[in-house]
Amino acid sequence: MNTYKYLKLFKAQKADPQLIAKAIEEHKDDREKRLSFYERYKASVEGVPILKREAVDYEDFETGAVKRIDNKVNNRLNNALDAEIVDTKVGYMFGHPIGYEIEEKSRDSLIKMKDEMNDFRLRNNVEDKDSEWGKKAAICGYSARMAYIDKEGEVRIVNIDPWETIIISSTDYTEPEYAIRYFNIDDDKQRVEFYDSAYFYAFETGANGLEQVEKQLHTFDHGPLWGLPNNEELMGDAEKVYSLIDAYDRTFSDASNEIEQYRLAYLILKGVVADEESISEIKKSGLFELLGEHDDVRYLTKDINDTMIENHLNRLEQNILRLAKSVNFGDESFAGNASGVAMKYKLMSLENKCVTMERKMTAALRYQFKVICSAWAKKGICSKDDYLKLWFSFRRNVPANLLEEAQTATTLMAITSQKTALSTLSVVDDVDYEMEQREIERDGIEPLFKDNEGGDSNGPREVQRETGTVGGQETQED
Repeated sequence: MNTYKYLKLFKAQKADPQLIAKAIEEHKDDREKRLSFYERYKASVEGVPILKREAVDYEDFETGAVKRIDNKVNNRLNNALDAEIVDTKVGYMFGHPIGYEIEEKSRDSLIKMKDEMNDFRLRNNVEDKDSEWGKKAAICGYSARMAYIDKEGEVRIVNIDPWETIIISSTDYTEPEYAIRYFNIDDDKQRVEFYDSAYFYAFETGANGLEQVEKQLHTFDHGPLWGLPNNEELMGDAEKVYSLIDAYDRTFSDASNEIEQYRLAYLILKGVVADEESISEIKKSGLFELLGEHDDVRYLTKDINDTMIENHLNRLEQNILRLAKSVNFGDESFAGNASGVAMKYKLMSLENKCVTMERKMTAALRYQFKVICSAWAKKGICSKDDYLKLWFSFRRNVPANLLEEAQTATTLMAITSQKTALSTLSVVDDVDYEMEQREIERDGIEPLFKDNEGGDSNGPREVQRETGTVGGQETQED
């Protein structure tokens, strides 16, 4: 879909229903693509090719005496490696919640904004929404989010499925100028919502196409529906390796077919008469009477090269994970207590992929608070440009070597700030909170050991005893 073309048209025609309908029609292919990715992630029959595979239709040669058995088994085994790729990234990147921080020099002047932001995070279950937002982007190539004002006058956010969303921008999905959301109300009725920097428009399908049913200000100074791209190309994490995953599924299913067909193999009788009567007796007794020296009974089976199959599956899996920039945490190379540097080398490809999305998500979150601060400014909570004083921190979810981290932090205390040293500890989720707690504990403990007129650093005056020596022996006086 050519968004630049529609950007120019919408600037000229605004929320024209015919133009909106044309954009939705042109977006149809992209919608089907994103939706198919999500159906595949869910392992639905409609989304996974192997689950729709029919048995091979060979030429019929049945004669009555000879019958087919090679089309009796059709295993359809889905190995959801695409879902594993996505879930690995989401767990690694969002296992620890994203940190929302106000820059240090502005904290005292933005107390109201800090309190409001904390309430906003709790009210909107932001930790869950951020994780699901990132997951949809990893699956489909991009995801969307919308801000709105609820009945109590509070700012709320909701994640929007990408196949229901058209983002129109001259720069990036994180800086929309117009946005469209469309979805089915029922089988024969569709609702369409159009957003610009000031108004919200609602349309529903009628006898003459889209008919406007609502128009109102949305309170924000910017478009309240924006996107989160997974990368610049809007590609899902597993999109490049779907063909390899399909090959893995086919090989795995066919190997299972061969194993199951083993019990359906033809029975060969050599030197034994197999008339109807003898076959009936064999079925009852399970015994064969072999009188001749060269008589034989065996099954006609294929020779299965299990080594080749295993090597083929292993190579496919390696290529899938390598090209998708993912890792298998169940691999034996991750066993043991590896050092931090060794672990980083193993995770480098996954880390590089996550860094790309981290930057995209930072841009999307910055736009989110640009929208939200425009509403908070109207309530006197902050100014509309205070979103520039917000910072977002990401911490990877990996097994931690706490002893190594503690030694590193202790060493850093001598050459860096306390805040930087504390930030290296995985057990510290919020560095600012941890520093505040240290101050509280210090204020409560230090007076007991503080030098003053009534005592020294060994304790309060009232519990000290004077000491002396007599004949080399220490004595104490009350």
